[in-house]
Amino acid sequence: MARSNPGTSAPPRTSPTGNRVPGPLGLGLLVALVVGSIIGSGIFGLPQNMASGAGAGAILIGWAVTGLGMLMLALTYQMLALRKPALDNGVYAYARALSGEYVGFNSAWGYWVSAWIGNVGYLVAAFGALGYFFPVFGAGNTPAAIAGASVVLWLIHLLVLRGIQGATVLNAVVTLAKVLPLLLFIGFVALAFQGGTFHLNFWGDAKLGSVLDQVKSTMLVTVWVFIGIEGASVYSARARERKDVGRATVLGFLITLLLLMAVSLLSLGIFTQPELAALKNPSMAGVLEKAVGTWGAILIYVGLIVSVGGGFLAWMLLAAESLFTPAGGGEMPEWLARQNGNGVPANALWLTNGMVQIFLLVTLVSNASYLALISLSTAMILVPYLFSAIYGLAVAWRGEGPGETALRRGDIPIAALASVYCLWLLYAAGLKYVLLSALLYAPGAALYLWAKKQRGERAFTPVEWGILAVLLVLAGVAAYLLGTGGLTL
Repeated sequence: MARSNPGTSAPPRTSPTGNRVPGPLGLGLLVALVVGSIIGSGIFGLPQNMASGAGAGAILIGWAVTGLGMLMLALTYQMLALRKPALDNGVYAYARALSGEYVGFNSAWGYWVSAWIGNVGYLVAAFGALGYFFPVFGAGNTPAAIAGASVVLWLIHLLVLRGIQGATVLNAVVTLAKVLPLLLFIGFVALAFQGGTFHLNFWGDAKLGSVLDQVKSTMLVTVWVFIGIEGASVYSARARERKDVGRATVLGFLITLLLLMAVSLLSLGIFTQPELAALKNPSMAGVLEKAVGTWGAILIYVGLIVSVGGGFLAWMLLAAESLFTPAGGGEMPEWLARQNGNGVPANALWLTNGMVQIFLLVTLVSNASYLALISLSTAMILVPYLFSAIYGLAVAWRGEGPGETALRRGDIPIAALASVYCLWLLYAAGLKYVLLSALLYAPGAALYLWAKKQRGERAFTPVEWGILAVLLVLAGVAAYLLGTGGLTL
């Protein structure tokens, strides 16, 4: 359980009698937070992103692997929410409980970096979509686009500062609004679906490689579109009922899985795999345009703008919370645990959006693309997922928390499969993304040292010194390879 921090204004999470104080977020808002976190920009480019490296058969296998793996991960989060109700902000707390404070810090740090880099990608995608109507915005990384994105960033920042409850209600409304064009897409494309097109060259061309290579090529794409599955867990401290955290995770997963699979697979009945791979993103626009005409493309571009706005809001909330909770436990500097009068972790929010602003400017200078940004974001979240899955396996194996023996036996294979899936993701990502992740994880040690110095505590155990040494070596290798051109994003 995270230690309280007397130097902050964070409200107590338990009553004087030791009972947990209910939070403001009910099941509906938690489900909307999960769905809103998952459905952002990724689904709109999904048809082309999947088809660029795989044929229909391999894509089906990829969805089977992803569906099972992510379901196991969702069920693991559900199980941990029930078995470990005292642990708030699961992504951080589970890693901390598994392997100590520095590992917990790294999980929170990686999740935070993933969140705000993803938000930079969201803003680039939104103004890239606006570029369809206003060419001055180009692909979302022109000076006009960055200026517009900066204005949107700080307007939403001011909105969130007015209160978490209001922001989550707005997120729920936006989530409903952005699901509508997806349902229209699925309906119209299903009517235009051609079975012969879907079955043509079912296993892909030889240039795509083996079926295993094709399946691996889908993995980072599917991880990106599913990031956010842990959204309810991150906000567990603010849930009205602890059991709603697990329910929201599973319900949100099932809703988004059906939407994602339908968008991806139905598109292969409109275009062949090579044609779909050649489409400009957001590729859903090209697919619906062929099915119903020009108005279909306009619908998707508008839907993308609304969807990205909602995803951006959800991830702004999640990013701030991922700094706020560890600060209360002593792994982040104390000032990040302070809240404003509306109960918002204001300092964490300022730091998060400050980094978004800096990287928007970096995007302008480097002309970084949306795909480059989401690759970085995805790489950073693989390790936090792995820590959560392994901790779930440890808890189930030891039989910790409430639950009958039969329930314990069922939890063990679920958590084991989730752990295997997370290890498979790291394998599928490859050495390139391991090195890039290390390069972004390593600087976090400075913030951790600062937090420990504030509290007068020893920063690292011998094992943690070893972890830091490995990170620094990998980061050094990554920096060298980037400098010599041996590693590119």
